[in-house]
Amino acid sequence: MTNHSETTGPSDNGDIEGFEHSGRTARFPDDQPHDEPQVTLRTPAELADALPYLLGYRPEDSIVLVALRDRDGRGRFGGRARLGIPANPDDWAGAAGQLAHGLVTGSERRGVRVEQMVAYLCQEPGPGETGRDVMERLRPLAQRLRVECGALDVPVVEALCVSAGRFWSYVCDDRACCPAEGTPMGLPGTSVLAAAATYAGIQVRGTLGELRARLLPHESDVALEQEAALDAAAVPLVTRILDDAGRSEVAEETLHLAQRVMRRLAEAPPVSGTAAEDLRDDQLLGHDEAATLILGLQDRTTRDRAAEWMEGDEAPPALRLWRALARRCVGSYGEHAAAPLTLAGWVAWSTGDGLEAREALAMALGADPDYLFARLLHQACNEGLDPESVRRCLRAERGGREAPEGGVPDGEKQDGAAEREPSDPSPAPRAPLGRRRRARSGVTAGGVPRRVRAARGREPGGKLVRPRTPGSGERPGPARTARARSRAVEEKGVGRTGTCAGGARTGDRGAEGGGERL
Repeated sequence: MTNHSETTGPSDNGDIEGFEHSGRTARFPDDQPHDEPQVTLRTPAELADALPYLLGYRPEDSIVLVALRDRDGRGRFGGRARLGIPANPDDWAGAAGQLAHGLVTGSERRGVRVEQMVAYLCQEPGPGETGRDVMERLRPLAQRLRVECGALDVPVVEALCVSAGRFWSYVCDDRACCPAEGTPMGLPGTSVLAAAATYAGIQVRGTLGELRARLLPHESDVALEQEAALDAAAVPLVTRILDDAGRSEVAEETLHLAQRVMRRLAEAPPVSGTAAEDLRDDQLLGHDEAATLILGLQDRTTRDRAAEWMEGDEAPPALRLWRALARRCVGSYGEHAAAPLTLAGWVAWSTGDGLEAREALAMALGADPDYLFARLLHQACNEGLDPESVRRCLRAERGGREAPEGGVPDGEKQDGAAEREPSDPSPAPRAPLGRRRRARSGVTAGGVPRRVRAARGREPGGKLVRPRTPGSGERPGPARTARARSRAVEEKGVGRTGTCAGGARTGDRGAEGGGERL
């Protein structure tokens, strides 16, 4: 079972004392000098109150596991992992096993031994349900989590259900502290823990649904206009992308248009609130512009060049543009969102926002489970790797492409670089970072993916499945020879020493005999 909503937090974020006895005494926040204020958590109520500060948001419809490890006789908050609660109870066992195994093995890869676990089940009541009904309905899931963690020799010392503004403990049977009707949650932001978290710079950014809303496509009459613009632009752009000369022209046009829109976004007057910010950005992006950018980014090399806008003054408007484009992938173009969502996740991760990065990358995998660039970044982000290795690759690509003629195709001049064709910050130096080539799609004798060739015959306005840029192995004759020659020149001049997402060295192929295409 795979659930791409899973997120894993950093490995350390708090001290816990006495968990071997009660499971309910904790220090918060994370490692601080002894003269820094800390909060001791002693009860299930305080653990329930701590959850949003551990994750950075208020989870909804979620299973959350928080790992604990021993340090100097005290427990310590470790990694955190979240999965959406499967609607079908038959899937609960698989979800519990996946989450427990992923968190424990991920911690071990970082050299951290998980000693104990705290489990949370968060779900609001459905029609006709009460919070207590939710708690009872989810009890088998809580028991499954305890069994799966126990099988890994990691006991669950506390399991809480949070619903309808109350919480229940599946572990504590003392009705004095855990009554059958549940215990009311405190008002958000009013506890001692909230004050300490604010002092420590820990922010809670609303709910996960609110974060995702910034990346979800529109569902309004405007969406019909956007889909019509995508229909009109699809066939002409795909036809040009399938031609070598046209592909280069489309790439330059896409990148220049993206830069113009980014400048427009950067110069827009500020507004208050994320909803107002997104509305302002939507109004600054035309339907035709969005269609051109969304379709142009389906070319993997173009997308990789756009990924170079990941730091400094370029990053904020780039992130806003990728969010806006993801919201424009409406109707039958939902799969196209994989590219802008992956770019949004990459820029967020590069600028230190792991929460938005993980959610954007998970949503990219939801749009296209075979999108390998998103999968690599998602794994690297979840494992707490440093994005600097990917940034180095992208800086090298940009610098090498821009310097020789003094031109700046991407709008920013960098010193001391040599002109060459762009290569990719990925395990394959010439294969653009994109999706896995699936056998069911197939390639025609002319080197054109079947579903793209079929789209050529459609009248403008017909629905078009997201085109995939043919990989190097899909182009016969002279085109393939020229690609091989270009790759050989790169390898001679640059070598294969870069390290990219997930720690893979440049030049490595996919684990399935080269079947993976980035």
